[in-house]
Amino acid sequence: MLRTQFHRCGNRLLRHYIGGIKMSNNKNETTSPNVLPSLPYADNALAPVISANTVAFHYGKHHTGYVDNLNKLIAGTELAYLPLEKIITETAGKVNMIAIFNNAAQAWNHTFYWRSLRPKSGGEPPAVLKQKIEASFSTLDACKKELATAATTQFGSGWTWLVLDGNKIKVVKTSNADVPITTGMKPLLTIDVWEHAYYLDYQNRRADYVNAVLDNLINWDFAAENLA
Repeated sequence: MLRTQFHRCGNRLLRHYIGGIKMSNNKNETTSPNVLPSLPYADNALAPVISANTVAFHYGKHHTGYVDNLNKLIAGTELAYLPLEKIITETAGKVNMIAIFNNAAQAWNHTFYWRSLRPKSGGEPPAVLKQKIEASFSTLDACKKELATAATTQFGSGWTWLVLDGNKIKVVKTSNADVPITTGMKPLLTIDVWEHAYYLDYQNRRADYVNAVLDNLINWDFAAENLA
């Protein structure tokens, strides 16, 4: 039943295809609300690392909730006509727009997270990405270790990111809904470390979740695509 709902969402008319994905070119769609994108794989495809039960709550409840809340908050305002990334940059740091920023950024972050994962993945990055990783971290293992350390030491809810900062690849972590695009960095991939991303499967063992993702699900091809 959940999967049918995903496809039904995916078949609706889109204005903003959320999360660093190509925007629509149809000018007649510019007044439509933000729409939850379909998952790039079946809801059980990430198992056993991330169960279908976790995906059902994470995507079907949390991610959906951010998109729905954002549409309610921006309805009838000038922000309703802006692409999602523009909403994020326009509201970042503005006290009177915290709720809009949080929901817009979380909608963007979650779509980016789903694309940062891929069933039966991990392994070696494409050559162009591996070269840049080795230039910044010496080895792929050192990069993965820094990602794992950042993810497990993030206090409270947040995100760990592999980013391009100028010509250098870095690991950064952000709290709550914060996203690196507000500080001029280009996200390559992300790991969600909010408890709803892993608690049903791992309880308080965040490190086990993070290491399992890095070893088995991380989508290096997506990160390589984002280098361009």
